[in-house]
Amino acid sequence: MKIYVFNLKRVAKLLIIVLAIVCLFIATGTFMNKVTKVFANERQLPIYSVDCTEKKLAITFDCAWNADDVPAILKILRDQNVKATFFIVGLWAEKNPDMVRQIALDGHDIANHSYSHLRMGEIDNSRIRSEIQLGSKALEGITGKKVDLFRAPYGDYNNNVINIAKEMGCTSIQWDVDSLDWRPGISQDEIMSRIDTKVKNGSIILFHNDTEHTAEILSTIISNLKNRGYGFLPVSKMILKKDYYINFEGRQIQK
Repeated sequence: MKIYVFNLKRVAKLLIIVLAIVCLFIATGTFMNKVTKVFANERQLPIYSVDCTEKKLAITFDCAWNADDVPAILKILRDQNVKATFFIVGLWAEKNPDMVRQIALDGHDIANHSYSHLRMGEIDNSRIRSEIQLGSKALEGITGKKVDLFRAPYGDYNNNVINIAKEMGCTSIQWDVDSLDWRPGISQDEIMSRIDTKVKNGSIILFHNDTEHTAEILSTIISNLKNRGYGFLPVSKMILKKDYYINFEGRQIQK
């Protein structure tokens, strides 16, 4: 028979170490949960994309500068039977009311892109509210239709921007696929490659009017996506209207 001799001091030290490790894991887990909850509650995000099983996408255009290529863009969308979403700056709308009317007449979403294309994350709450209000007023005055979608210029937002837009009846929309069509020197192939490699179900694609290539390659881009089985919806028809949450990537998910 073997007799085992235990060193009580060593056993006590070992138990203390094990207990300390257990407490550390518990404390760390609790702390991280609290941190996660705090950031989840405080960080407000616009909708970057929509979680869905169907192969559907939303094409969006930001309109802030010239309007010369808008007729060509609208013709392509008509020929391809695609409805898109146009985020329009109020000042642009006031300079180009006929273009705004035609966009609306063609059945596309008319959405707010602020009044004067300021960086919304850098201005105070009063100016944020004014930019959204004046932008919607300009668009609604031309189309006679309620505007309820908003995109911050330059994609520059903070919690105040998201919350104020919501208070004013607007859902904030971002994008998960940036064509970079606005970038000087970018080629047509680079734009098409970005879209082909980045789109997924529920993607929101960002284009701009008044660019070097967009009107020239838009039809090809749409055809390529159709050949891959994708369909197109305006943002207003693709986003979820209730019982959803937005995850850390800005993806809108049904509860």
